[in-house]
Amino acid sequence: MYVLDSSAFIHDFHTTEQTATIPLVREELEDESAYRYDAMEGSGMHIHIPNDEATETVLRAARESGDADELSETDSRLVATAFELDGTLVTDDYAMQNVAEKLGVAVEFIARDGITEQRDWQFQCRGCGREFEEQKDRCPICGSELTRKNPT
Repeated sequence: MYVLDSSAFIHDFHTTEQTATIPLVREELEDESAYRYDAMEGSGMHIHIPNDEATETVLRAARESGDADELSETDSRLVATAFELDGTLVTDDYAMQNVAEKLGVAVEFIARDGITEQRDWQFQCRGCGREFEEQKDRCPICGSELTRKNPT
């Protein structure tokens, strides 16, 4: 089963396999892509709402990988749906791909190249430059904001 992100509707993704998505995706679409969503829903696409346990599993993995601030509610619920349904996530979103791969969820990309490796991001303080492995609201040393940094 393919679990479709908004990019699948925007780029007119086609498959003969079963498809699923979540109601929040419809809110991100307009014009022709919204029509595609409605047409696919009318022809049997499964509309799924992931359970809280699957969603929390995704959020935990996103915090561990450093992608938590990059994922919207729609993004995290889509990954949770693919995780829960043992489906293949169809998306061009790199943060979603990273979290999905961390959870062992298959990913298929559409218009862009997919990620080449799964990453656990690091965080660096904008003020003192100290590096942290975990996301924090503020640097515990100087109180400045942290930025996401590619691990070396």
